[in-house]
Amino acid sequence: MASVVFRALKRFPNLTANALLARSFASVNLYSRISPLGDPSLSLAPVLDQWVGDGMKVKFVELRNIIRDLRRRRRYSHALEVSEWMRSKELCPFSPADSAVQLDLIGRVRGLDAAESYFNNLSDQQNNDKIYGALLNCYVREGLVDKSLALMQRMIELGFASSPLSYNDIMCLYTRSGQLEKIPDVLLEMKKNGVSPDNFSYRICINSHGARSDLNSVEKVLEEMESEPFIFMDWTTYSMVANFYIKAADREKSLVYLKKCEEKVNKDALGYNHLISHYASLGNKDEMMRLWTLQKTMCTKQVNRDYITMLGSLVKIGDLEETEKLLKEWESCCQCYDFRVPNILLIGYTQKGLIEKAEAMVEEFVRKGKTPTQIVGVL
Repeated sequence: MASVVFRALKRFPNLTANALLARSFASVNLYSRISPLGDPSLSLAPVLDQWVGDGMKVKFVELRNIIRDLRRRRRYSHALEVSEWMRSKELCPFSPADSAVQLDLIGRVRGLDAAESYFNNLSDQQNNDKIYGALLNCYVREGLVDKSLALMQRMIELGFASSPLSYNDIMCLYTRSGQLEKIPDVLLEMKKNGVSPDNFSYRICINSHGARSDLNSVEKVLEEMESEPFIFMDWTTYSMVANFYIKAADREKSLVYLKKCEEKVNKDALGYNHLISHYASLGNKDEMMRLWTLQKTMCTKQVNRDYITMLGSLVKIGDLEETEKLLKEWESCCQCYDFRVPNILLIGYTQKGLIEKAEAMVEEFVRKGKTPTQIVGVL
């Protein structure tokens, strides 16, 4: 894309790069004009203005989707620019939810002072639970305990803390600040105030107990979570609990929760990866191989991430022969070469002191024209 713009600039020296980019994406879809412009130094305003200048209709639903996608891709400055353009042109209705998103983006791009200034300049009619929640999220992201707690108390007084989101924010704040012992009290306060915890609320609380090796409390919270009709139990929670018991060397209990985890995995490849890693920690090769075979049956295909997990698990239990076999399988079917995959076997060789094997493997990569940029654990 950069080379295209460079050649065009030579042909049309009076046009800016942004104008040329806008012309390059003369499609009927606004998103297809904006999405490729990943350089943060490129302004999106000329592209948006060109869209309107071409007589194209501006759809506020599409603009919101664009902002959401840019946020998901961490292109926060571009997302803020689209949000502010949307508001300044008054071509679309700007809802309180849009203001909350804009406040969050201002905090990310311009800092906390700018976010607070934006919040203070909003009218009382514009201030609602979403706006307060966005400011709270800014405080939590910055790790500001006192400001977060003061704002949370204000939200409770105004009736703006009616969903689990704000309470989850406070629990995340305590997690980041190392005050794990305070998290169960937040869960209790949430329920006392008539707010039903969600999956994330329970998982944060379970994690706080597990991190402090309070496994009795882990089980109590898990039992409460399982008893709630509005909670959908997934593999993630059971995987977390199983991991705590593995760390505590309680093999029997860990197997109980690994079985529960497997019952919920269904066709989720990531879930199988977690299970395989857990059984590797237990040194159970039979279960690892069974799950790997099951994963290949249940899931559409294995990607590099899945091979990395399985290879790493085999190296962890010291089975380099099986690792070599699996690496050959990956080489025969991989569509996207990723040196992180064979690098796992190289690490296994070095851990076992098999330096000659590692060197021979590297030489083979070089011979095939796949010279690695870095060999972790070997060079």
